[in-house]
Amino acid sequence: MLLNSLVLILALCAFPGFAAAKIRVLLVDGQNNHKWVETSPVIKRVLEETGLFTVDVATSPAKGGDMASFRPKFADYKVVVSNYNGVPWSDAAKADFEKFVRAGGGFVSVHAADNAFPEWAAYNEMIMLGGWGDRTEKHGPMAKFRDGKLVTDDRPGKGGHHGKRHSYEMVTRDSKHPITRGLPEKWMHNMDELYDSLRGPAKNIHLLATAFSAKDTGGTGEHEPMLFTTQFGKGRVFHTTLGHDVEAMKCVGFIATLQRGVEWAATGKVTQKAPADFPGAEKVTLR
Repeated sequence: MLLNSLVLILALCAFPGFAAAKIRVLLVDGQNNHKWVETSPVIKRVLEETGLFTVDVATSPAKGGDMASFRPKFADYKVVVSNYNGVPWSDAAKADFEKFVRAGGGFVSVHAADNAFPEWAAYNEMIMLGGWGDRTEKHGPMAKFRDGKLVTDDRPGKGGHHGKRHSYEMVTRDSKHPITRGLPEKWMHNMDELYDSLRGPAKNIHLLATAFSAKDTGGTGEHEPMLFTTQFGKGRVFHTTLGHDVEAMKCVGFIATLQRGVEWAATGKVTQKAPADFPGAEKVTLR
């Protein structure tokens, strides 16, 4: 028995990743003004292909359905990834989710998930910036990257806007954060919406990357926050505005930052190296 135990220990030392438990991820969808039926399988696939995650999906009832029946067991997971933008959850589900993140559960908001739940104060604190859903200055200021730093803008107006879809340059603003470490300073992102004028509490934002919202594409003429993190209680939150549809999700930049962001939200670390096919400043790279 002792000999067998020693052999097992030596085998695990030789292959340290062999017995490592995968990170349990819950992907939430079911309602969205975007094509979640197409994008959720992409999110699940790109996470699971790393070998780090196992992904379960919690799909809500359709709009008009019995939302009281939708109460995922958030506490069974290390991190929740939201591809949801629809009618409010029940008070019980919202309370469960708040408790989960406050206690240290990870949360990742993907694209239009930051349009959801405009009147849910705790959710707005998790995402820090949101758009649409009748958000106005009452929900908080906008955030802009000006003169080398993220600043708030208190001008009144609706929250949430984008110009026409196009490929655009992302600029890494923090090359030392685990999510963006090793990524180029500038890289091209595939055809996507470039969100601007998002509003919310806009505090305790750790900015990772921005993009310039050019006026000739219908934008603001300013550098807008695209990727950032924050904290809610003990929980880590990664917010990506990228990922409008399957075409946008083909971008290696979207894929790698999502994979890294989910690992960081779950563990506080990123073990994944920057992929060799990560885009640079000259052109988009796709998978």
